[in-house]
Amino acid sequence: MAGVRDAVRAGSRGERVLTAAKLMLGWVALLWLLELVDVVGGHALDGFGIVPRTPSELVDVVPSAFVHFGFAHVAGNTVPLLVLGFLAALGGIRRFAAVCALVVVADGLGVWLMSPSGTNTAGASGLIFGLFGFLLVTGFVERRPLGVLVGVLVAAVWGGSMLAGLAPTQSGVSWQGHLVGLVAGVAAAFVLRRRDTGPRGELPV
Repeated sequence: MAGVRDAVRAGSRGERVLTAAKLMLGWVALLWLLELVDVVGGHALDGFGIVPRTPSELVDVVPSAFVHFGFAHVAGNTVPLLVLGFLAALGGIRRFAAVCALVVVADGLGVWLMSPSGTNTAGASGLIFGLFGFLLVTGFVERRPLGVLVGVLVAAVWGGSMLAGLAPTQSGVSWQGHLVGLVAGVAAAFVLRRRDTGPRGELPV
């Protein structure tokens, strides 16, 4: 019975890894496709960015997370979104979707409320900061050694660049969006924590 149970767990983990990889590769491919459409269309999609404190712009809270201002912009977000999204999605696609929804909506509203007047903000960096915050604390919140290890590794690799992205002195960077995204990601780790965590050290199914 133990052998069968181990085989089932191994198969489940393999499926989870494959699903997470496909999801994030598809997500990143979509961002590049949208930017290609944007460039070909004379940057018409840039209008889906958020102009703060304009009521009509509230409809762009979600779309703004998928729009970028040029290929360099989307390229800068590609690797962290791919890696952090993959790690977060390993914990389950439904919870990953809930985390992303919470972060994107909270981040968009935060940008709408806090960004300087006359600016136009778009891009996946708010979500990236949210995923970073989620992965950073979720292992501690759920008392999972493997999750704690992931958080430590994520902090070691991206901690410096994340701190730099919160600096208000950087021009052309929405530190407000980064900050709100980070806070939303940490909040998501508490709001969406698993209570039936199972054996320590195992990835949740």
